[in-house]
Amino acid sequence: MDILKDQDFMPIFIDMFRELPCLWQINHPDYKNQTKRKAALDNLLEFVKTVIPTAVITYLKILIGGLRSTYLNERKKFQDSQRSGAADDIYVPRLWYYDRLHFLAGPTPPPPPGPTPPPATSPTPEPQPGRKRGRKTRE
Repeated sequence: MDILKDQDFMPIFIDMFRELPCLWQINHPDYKNQTKRKAALDNLLEFVKTVIPTAVITYLKILIGGLRSTYLNERKKFQDSQRSGAADDIYVPRLWYYDRLHFLAGPTPPPPPGPTPPPATSPTPEPQPGRKRGRKTRE
């Protein structure tokens, strides 16, 4: 049985995965804490074992990696089609659980409040001593 097509399993799995940010959010304080990550994986594994009794941590890591990879590929196709400017050719993601995985895209920074400041310009560089580049001129 392909659990990625199981519409009873996947929504619950994705929601449980979302509730464990130490597994997917790289700026989470516990992201690099191997003990807490292992505990989170064990928690997810117990749920996966209800569907696949022989599942192990390695299988779970492959499943998570596949979800992330597939989501990010679909997201890139969608964004690229939006940038192309062709309104008729906007890519429609084929994953039925695509919308549930938006948390994997990471936070989008909020726009700055108020008007956008003009871009900073660098001061005009002072002339440096030495020969100027270009054609030689005779005096």
